[in-house]
Amino acid sequence: MFKRLAWLALLACAPLYGADDATLSQLARAPYWLALGHYTPSKVHGWRSYVDDASFFLAADGAHHPERELRATLAALYAPPEQAGQHAQCRYPARARWLEAQLHLTDLPHVQCDEFTQWYKAIAPYSTVLVFPAAYLNSPSSMFGHTLLRIDQAETRTDGTALLSYAINFGAYVQGSDNSVLYAWKGLAGGYPGLFSLVPYQQKLSEYRNLENRDLWEYHLNLTPAETARMVEHVWELRQVRFDYYFFDENCSYRLLELLQIARPGLQLTEQFPLTAIPTDTVKAVQAAGLVDRTDYRPSRERELLARAAPLSTAEQRLAERLAGDTTQLHASAVQALPADRRALVEDTAYRLERYHATGQERDPLRAQRSFELLRAMNVNPPPPLQLERPDRPEDGHPSRTWSAGVGSRDGRAFGEYGLRMAYHDLADNAYGFPLGAQIEILGLKLRQYEGNRWQLQRLDLANIRSLTPRSTLLTPLSWQVGGGLERVPGRHAEPTLATHLNGGAGSSWALGGGTLAYALGTARIEHNNDFAAFASPAVGFDTGLLWRNRLGNLTAEAKGDYFANGEVRRRLALGQQWELSPNLGLRLTAARDFSHLGQARNEVMLEARWYHY
Repeated sequence: MFKRLAWLALLACAPLYGADDATLSQLARAPYWLALGHYTPSKVHGWRSYVDDASFFLAADGAHHPERELRATLAALYAPPEQAGQHAQCRYPARARWLEAQLHLTDLPHVQCDEFTQWYKAIAPYSTVLVFPAAYLNSPSSMFGHTLLRIDQAETRTDGTALLSYAINFGAYVQGSDNSVLYAWKGLAGGYPGLFSLVPYQQKLSEYRNLENRDLWEYHLNLTPAETARMVEHVWELRQVRFDYYFFDENCSYRLLELLQIARPGLQLTEQFPLTAIPTDTVKAVQAAGLVDRTDYRPSRERELLARAAPLSTAEQRLAERLAGDTTQLHASAVQALPADRRALVEDTAYRLERYHATGQERDPLRAQRSFELLRAMNVNPPPPLQLERPDRPEDGHPSRTWSAGVGSRDGRAFGEYGLRMAYHDLADNAYGFPLGAQIEILGLKLRQYEGNRWQLQRLDLANIRSLTPRSTLLTPLSWQVGGGLERVPGRHAEPTLATHLNGGAGSSWALGGGTLAYALGTARIEHNNDFAAFASPAVGFDTGLLWRNRLGNLTAEAKGDYFANGEVRRRLALGQQWELSPNLGLRLTAARDFSHLGQARNEVMLEARWYHY
C-alpha cells in the first residue's frame, strides 16, 4: 500500500516524464492497453477488468479505471531499482515494453530482472500452436473440448522437438475432491478461480491423449516471433493472478483469445462471444481470422488401437487379447500358425492393448515385462506402419447454438413450435466433425403455439447428455445418459401436463457397420407431476434405439418406456430424419406415438427447420 501511495504522489506532478494528460488519456483508451488489463465495458458505465485479483493492479481502483492504472504503471517504471525482482519493469514486462515504445521513454532506470530473464530464456518463444483436445464426455469440464497454446522454440519445426515445448493453459483451480455434480455446478456459477499456467507440453499431451483418450488437433498459427514473445511476456504478468472461471463464457477458450489479441493487436476475437465461448466455435474464429497456417492431428491411444485391430478377424482380436495378458502365448500353436503378416498385426494389437490398460496405473513389473516381450516379438517380425485415416476436423462441424422453427400436428391439432438451444449437438444433428453417438445439449427451450394463439411451454432442458460409445471385441465401454428439466408428458385430461424430471441410464451400444449404431440402456427417472399424488414419483424403464448416418443426414429410431412405482406406465415410439441442407442449416421430420395409462395413445408429427450459429 505504501508503494501505491508513493506512486500516486508521483502522478501528481504534471507533466509526467514528458507526457501530457491528453496523451496519457488517449493511451489509456488504446485497445492494446485495455487488452493488457483485460478490461471490458461495464454493464453500468465505465470499465471493469476480468481480472479478479487486486494484486494485479498498481492503482487502488485500477480494476475499473484504465487511465489511473496506466499512470500508476508509468510512475512505477521510474521507481528506484531496489528489490529488482519486484520492480514494475520486472513484474510487468509487456506493459513496460509498450509504454516505452509509445512514449519514447529513454530515461528509465536500469533494472536487472534475473528471474524473468531466466524464465523467458528457458521458454525461448518463437512460434505459437493452438491445441484443441477433442470432447471428453466423462468429464464435466471437458465435454465441449478444451484449448491451450503451445509455445515452440525456433528449431522445433525442423528437429521435431514439440514435446520439449511449453503449453499455456487456463483452467479452474480446484482444491479438494469435488464430485462431478458439484464441480459442474460450481463451474457454471463461477465458484472456482481460474489461473494461467505454463507447463511442459509433454505433460498435457499425456493427460489428454493417453489418460483421457482424446484426439488432439494442433493449429500452427502465423504469429511472428515478436508477436509470440509479446504474448509470453504478458503470461509472465498473469502468474498466480486469479480470474473468475465460468464453463460457458469466461473459460479456457475465451482467455486464450484474449492472449492472441495481445500477440496481434487489432484482432477482434473475444467480441464474437458475448454469451458463450464453446471451444470449437473459438477455433472457427481463429480460422476465420486467418491465423492458421497448417493443421496437425495426433490420434488418441484408443483410436490407434482400434485402427490397428480393424483388419483382424474376431478370432484374431481375441487372440491379441489373450496375448496382452499372457505373453507365454507367443509360442502357442495358435499364434505360430498365423502367417507372418497376420501374426505381426496380432502382436502389435496386443502391445497397444496392454499399454492402453496400463494408462493411469502405477507401474507394474509384470505388465512392463509383458510389454517388453511383445516389443521383442515385434522387433523380430515388424508390423507394417499404422495407416490411420484422419477424422473430420472438429472446426468444420456445425456451430454450437441452434434456433429451430417448425409446424406440426398432435392428434389433429395444428401447432407451431419455436426453439433455442444454447449448446450444442444431438444425435440427429449433422454429425460431421462430431463422434457418432455423442450428444451434449445444454439449456434448450421449446415453445408451442396452438390454434387460437394459445402458447405453451413444451420443454426446458437444463442438460441432456448421451455417450453411446460402441463396444468391440477388445473394448467394452459403458454407454450412459443423463438429463433433467421440464417437459410435457401425457396427462389425465387429454392435455399433456408439464412435469419436472431428472433421469439417467446406462447400458451398451454396438456399431452395426455402414454408419449405423444400436443402443440399449436401462433407465431410472424421478418426476414431479401434478397428476401424481406423491410430490416425487420414481420409475425404472428402458431406452433402445438405432442411429443411421445416411446420405441425406441422420435417421433416428427410438423406443422407450417408464414404469412408475404408482402404477403409471408410459411408453414412446419415435422416428426422425434430418436432411442436411448446408453445414449450418438442417430440415428435420419427426413422428411419435405416446402411450400412457392416464389416457389414450397420442400421435404427433412435425417438420422443423434448424439453424446453427454462434
